[in-house]
Amino acid sequence: MKDIRLILFSLALVLLPLWGSAQGINADKTALTNFLKRMYQYATFDVKVVEDYDHHYLVSAVVLDPAKYDGNESTMMRVAGVKAVSQASRFLNGSNISEDLIVTTRENTEGNINTETIEKIKETSIGYVNQLEHLSNFTNDDGKQVFLYMKQID
Repeated sequence: MKDIRLILFSLALVLLPLWGSAQGINADKTALTNFLKRMYQYATFDVKVVEDYDHHYLVSAVVLDPAKYDGNESTMMRVAGVKAVSQASRFLNGSNISEDLIVTTRENTEGNINTETIEKIKETSIGYVNQLEHLSNFTNDDGKQVFLYMKQID
């Protein structure tokens, strides 16, 4: 019986510090998330490098209009993730953007002229940023959803 108590006591001593640090990491991330929300509400940004006492973080903020996605949260999360990676890649590696504008006019049998405009935008980048972590999303003052993504860069 003494052996079991000794083993359990030893196990508790080993696992207790691990449990305490896991709670601390979660609290730090929550504090960072709340700070970034306040920062965004004070002055909006697309991509920003933020530093705390120990690390530097690349933060990407994506704004989406829920009306365009019929309130589909899953689709909005996917689009926000892709846009966040694109913004971060553009920030870190630069990009080359080319744009073509095609304007077509047609005259119908009634004599009316119909104009169709097609805009093609092509963006190329040399790098790719992976492992952006979704921190939070919230509704902005204008009713749009703001998604915050982060990556530790040091």
